[in-house]
Amino acid sequence: MSIPDFAKGLCDDAAVFPPGLAPLPDAVAAHLRHTRSPYAALVGPLVLAAPALDELPGLIGPDQQLELSVTAPEGPAQLPAVLAAVESLPVRLRALEVAVPAGREPEEFFAALDAVGVDEDVAVFVEVPRDERRPEVIATCASTRYRAKFRTGGVKAELYPDDAELAAAIRAVVEAGVPFKATAGLHHAIRNTDPATGFEQHGYLNLLLATDAAVDFADEAEIADVLAERDAQKIAKRVAELDRVRVVAARDRFLSFGTCSIGEPLAELVDLGLVPAEVLSGGGTHS
Repeated sequence: MSIPDFAKGLCDDAAVFPPGLAPLPDAVAAHLRHTRSPYAALVGPLVLAAPALDELPGLIGPDQQLELSVTAPEGPAQLPAVLAAVESLPVRLRALEVAVPAGREPEEFFAALDAVGVDEDVAVFVEVPRDERRPEVIATCASTRYRAKFRTGGVKAELYPDDAELAAAIRAVVEAGVPFKATAGLHHAIRNTDPATGFEQHGYLNLLLATDAAVDFADEAEIADVLAERDAQKIAKRVAELDRVRVVAARDRFLSFGTCSIGEPLAELVDLGLVPAEVLSGGGTHS
């Protein structure tokens, strides 16, 4: 048995980011193990911040290639150095994740991004601001090659969008035809309240089903209800019942989410009966 279609490439490996904060040598070694494991199809690229590229030489063997997604939290100005750095490394640049700096107007931001000239085979995700710029950013992504990135949590409660805000964001990108990824705060498959912090955390399977609902023309209130669902068995049953057409449609929109542990979502999916336990053999479950 293998990784089901709904989960293929679902988990981008963000081991070096909070709360995991894995040292880079450990993260690289673990990622390479993941990509050789029975559950390799679940795993997307290793996500690194742009400055970490300077630390990569010597961490990758001569017969190895690392697939990367690189974040540029300061905006397009960081990208030329990123593109130059990857040219001399044994890596394949799969994606760039570019933030829109505070106070930067979308027109100016996209002009700077266009000017970089990123190759067409590299996906470019624009982190959508949680302010009045959001509609213009999504509209511009829809008319270009760019994809969207939503921040779904963080180290403070206010960094988590509520159900209504996230539902509106999902509805907007699905209507616009803009694929998206999510990052931060998606620590569990199902919507939950973190017992240590009290933060309301979105579930990545809720997010998958919310995208499916949006594709099926659900309104924002219906999408928000899916995001709020806490019944694990109900969510797992709905995911298991998605036919191939619906899986393809949902995953064409919701591309992946960043996780600081590959092992934890894998174990949860096995516990929910959505991924066969056999994939745990031979590769371990820890990032």
